[in-house]
Amino acid sequence: MADVFQLEIVTPEKKVVETQAEEIQIPGKNGYLGILPGHAPLITELSVGEITYRENSTEQHLAVAWGFAEVLPNKVTILAESAERPNDIDVDRARKAKDRAEQRLTSGDTSVDVDRALNALHRAETRIEVAEGK
Repeated sequence: MADVFQLEIVTPEKKVVETQAEEIQIPGKNGYLGILPGHAPLITELSVGEITYRENSTEQHLAVAWGFAEVLPNKVTILAESAERPNDIDVDRARKAKDRAEQRLTSGDTSVDVDRALNALHRAETRIEVAEGK
């Protein structure tokens, strides 16, 4: 069995990652999945969260939001709505988005789409955590 697999992470705008990885953790719709070389094939829906992968024994992190992952024994392909490296994240913008989402959730306004506000809050928190290395 090989000790690496091909990893590709793609958004509608660009290919974010194309490398050989030793392992990856992805935010599946029902929780995080750990993938190693030789993993059984699967397709899963992604949630908002942090992707962590190891490349040349070094951990890399990305903030990701929604999409799909295809896992094959020697390749993982992630098609994400968004995927950002820590240095590409605008932390001030993420903090403002977090504040807006929190205000919507605590406003008492019955017309607020709670699910949408919770998604915005989770995405902003994830972006901040990834950017700050937490």
